[in-house]
Amino acid sequence: MKHRSALAWMVPLIGALALAAAGMGLFYQTAGQPYALTSFRGEQVQINGHGLYFYDTVSGAAQMRGNDLVTILVAVPLLLGSFWLAGRGSLRGRLVLTGTLGFVLYTYASVVFGTAYNALFLVYVALFGLGLFGFILCLDSFDVAALPRHFSARLPWRGIAGLLFATGGFLLLAWLGRIVPPLLAHETPPLENVTSLFIQGLDLGVIVPAAFVVGALVLRRNPWGFLLAAVMVMKFLTLGLAVSMMGVTMALAGVAVGPVELGVFPLLTLVNAVFATLLLKHTHGGIDAPAPRRRARPAH
Repeated sequence: MKHRSALAWMVPLIGALALAAAGMGLFYQTAGQPYALTSFRGEQVQINGHGLYFYDTVSGAAQMRGNDLVTILVAVPLLLGSFWLAGRGSLRGRLVLTGTLGFVLYTYASVVFGTAYNALFLVYVALFGLGLFGFILCLDSFDVAALPRHFSARLPWRGIAGLLFATGGFLLLAWLGRIVPPLLAHETPPLENVTSLFIQGLDLGVIVPAAFVVGALVLRRNPWGFLLAAVMVMKFLTLGLAVSMMGVTMALAGVAVGPVELGVFPLLTLVNAVFATLLLKHTHGGIDAPAPRRRARPAH
């Protein structure tokens, strides 16, 4: 596997740091209770007031704990297990590893820029940086031109392209629906004690365009479409699990949760799980496997 020596120390370090950060988020407790605060924009918010996410809102802290739970139970096992498989020459392992590193990159970019400062800030920065460069190294490890022959002709690529278009369209409409009406009314959308809509910025600036572009590449049978579609399906699966769990933890914390978190995201997660299963099922061979040697002809 190309870049294996670099990934051999990066991936275990990511796993250890992610376990530590998520474990602190879930289990570190301090005395205190939620309290009301008027933000500098005049918005009334409830600050968590205890634990690692002391200065985040009750809603934000609940979302972080949901993400921490998915990180411990799903993301880290996937990361380490897929790296082990990738090291043995498994193409399936490398696809899952790349998608999981995409989840790490997205998650800790969000945490670095959106979570209230706490003692783990440098850990979040390290995970953001390691996730970014690990993701780049994994993408560079593929022989993209040879990749299409490792997928079965029965794999429903049109369905995968449709899923990418649907996910990108859903995020586009959901976030524009939150931003545009207040903008037209010369108002500010609810910010919950943060300076801007950082998640919406990441999704609208990166995830939505990527979903549309990769979907188009898949329909054109472009080799990069094969690679990026597989990565995005894996990434959307873990992200959907995280957002779905966020909805559950928000509801348990007494935060009002809409049908998007409790209905649409779990549905998208289920559909992504189906296509991820199909994709892995119809992927064959190890991309690192050497070509079979021809037998030498006997001399006459």
